[in-house]
Amino acid sequence: MNYLMCSVGRRGELIKDFRRSMEKGSHIIATDNSPYAPALYFADQQYLVPRIDSPEYMDVILDICKCKHINAVMTFIDPEIVLLAENRERFQEIGVEVLTPYIETAKLCFNKYDMFKYLQTKGIKTPMTWGTYDETIEAIKKGECSFPIFVKPRTGSGSVGARKIFDQEALRAAFEQDSSLIAQELMTGTECFDLDADIYVDTISHLPVSIFTKRKISTTIGGANKTISFKDEKLFSFVQKALRHFKFNGPIDVDFFYKDGEYYLSEVNPRFGGAYLHAYSAGVDFIKMIERNLHGEINTAQIGAYDEGIVMMMYDSVVIRKKPAGEVNDRILE
Repeated sequence: MNYLMCSVGRRGELIKDFRRSMEKGSHIIATDNSPYAPALYFADQQYLVPRIDSPEYMDVILDICKCKHINAVMTFIDPEIVLLAENRERFQEIGVEVLTPYIETAKLCFNKYDMFKYLQTKGIKTPMTWGTYDETIEAIKKGECSFPIFVKPRTGSGSVGARKIFDQEALRAAFEQDSSLIAQELMTGTECFDLDADIYVDTISHLPVSIFTKRKISTTIGGANKTISFKDEKLFSFVQKALRHFKFNGPIDVDFFYKDGEYYLSEVNPRFGGAYLHAYSAGVDFIKMIERNLHGEINTAQIGAYDEGIVMMMYDSVVIRKKPAGEVNDRILE
C-alpha cells in the first residue's frame, strides 16, 4: 500500500508508527508547504506543495497520487479535511481512498457552532454553546450559565484562541475583536473530567470498530500531552449511539467531558489525533485496520481491546539534516 500524508508538520512519531505496522512493500509519501516540517523526513519521499488555499493545490495532490500509485490519502490538519472530502469523487476515480468524513459530516466537524446545534437536534448531550455576545449575555441573565465561561473560534484548530473569560467586559471585548467566536459553558466540578477517544470508523461498514478512551492529565496548545487509559461501557455505548448520526471514514479523535455522572460530546477532529500515539502503544492499531479496509475486508469490532491504567507522557525531540541546496526540483525534496 502507498499512503499519501498531507500537511504532516510535526507528526513524525505517527509516521514512525505507520512504518512499524504497515505491510512489507508499503510506502509513505509526505507533503507540506515548508521544507522545515520535521515529519517530512520520516517518509519514503517528500513533496513540497502549495498552501492548501492555493487554486492549484488539489491538482498537485492528485498528480502525486497518480504518479506514486497512492492507495489512501489523509491529512493531519483540520482546515484540509473539508477540502479532501469535497474532492472525494476525483480521488475515487483514480482508486484512492480518502480517509476523511463525507462532506456533510466534515463541514459539521469544522464548524463547532453548527456541530453544537446538530448535536442538540439529535438529543446528544453536549456543553451549552452560544454564537454571539448577545446570546451569551441573555443566557447569563436567565441563569443558564455564569462566569467564568469559555470562548473559542467556531472554525479554529489546535486550541488557538480558546480561553476562559471572567466578566462581561472581557466577553464584549472578545466578541468585538473576533465575531467568529463562540461561547461555551465551562465544564467544571469535583466530578468533572476532560476526556478523549481515538476511534476507527470502518471505511466499508461505516461503523465504529475500535474505541480507545483516555483521561487527560495535562494539556498544552494543540491537545493533551499526558493521558491515562480507562474503560467505561457507558462511554462506549454513548460513542456508538452518537456516531450513528454522522458518516465518518477512518480514524477520528473525539473530545468528551464527564460531569455529574453524564458524558458530553465536546467536539470531533476527524483525523488521527495528536495523542493517537497513546492508543497505538497500548496495542490499538488503526494502521492494520486501514490496510484491511484497503484490501476490501471489513474490520471485526475491537471496542475497548486494551488495558486500563496505561499512561502516555509526551516529550520533544528533533530532526537534524543538511539544508537542501538550491531550488527544489519538481517540488521534491531529494
